[in-house]
Amino acid sequence: MGDNVIKGKSYLFALRVIKAYKYLNQEQREFVLSKQMLRSGTSVGALVKEAEHAQSTADFINKMNIALKEANETEYWLMLLKDSDYIDEKSFSSIHKDCDELIRLLVSIVKTTKINHAKK
Repeated sequence: MGDNVIKGKSYLFALRVIKAYKYLNQEQREFVLSKQMLRSGTSVGALVKEAEHAQSTADFINKMNIALKEANETEYWLMLLKDSDYIDEKSFSSIHKDCDELIRLLVSIVKTTKINHAKK
């Protein structure tokens, strides 16, 4: 049940990241930081999708952990884009809220799965 939420939210987040990337490239003429954000921001959903068919619980935890790392990295690129004035505070706050929510969900999924796996 929880990972259905993460699938949807990570997909929608990837779409937001793609739109932000297009804006940064076309309007701000920024190519380096935005490319990093694009790679990490879209890989979150890809890893969550991969975890759907994990070979084992350990594989699932590993994929979700990597998704968490990618979400955390995306947060870093977003902060750099804001602090270097490529995106304004309002735009940053909106997308950062979604990124933070993904991080929290992924932390919860990883912790819960580890606890449940240890009980077996």
